[in-house]
Amino acid sequence: MHLNRAQADRVRRRDRRGRGLRGPLAPPEVPIARTRAQIFDDLVLDAVERLERVWARELANVEFLVEDVPRVPSGVTADDGIPFSRLESAGAGQARIIVYRRPVEIRTKDPEEMALLVYDTVVEEVANLLGLEPETVDPET
Repeated sequence: MHLNRAQADRVRRRDRRGRGLRGPLAPPEVPIARTRAQIFDDLVLDAVERLERVWARELANVEFLVEDVPRVPSGVTADDGIPFSRLESAGAGQARIIVYRRPVEIRTKDPEEMALLVYDTVVEEVANLLGLEPETVDPET
């Protein structure tokens, strides 16, 4: 399909009624423009920062990641449950804690409940990593 100059300008501009070009509904720096994934990432970062106040040295070689859903290994069924997170040891004192966004979002009703579940999930994985009880890692849990 080949457009002449006038048709190409009309397609590019989308200025039907003379109101100007369409733009974003909100600037990217305001909260309305944040995606659910970005908000979830912030919840995980908040949880990690809160724990690092006490456990900074122990968490120095730990990488925290967020993935949408867990990869299900063969032989695992839905009856086994869908995890909120996973702890991976990478050897040489390195570890990785992965928090899964969608399972947490599905099981919570509001932002406060989600923030609490994310924090509890991170505390549990840090406790598993350190060989401690979650109550020892954070007495408020």
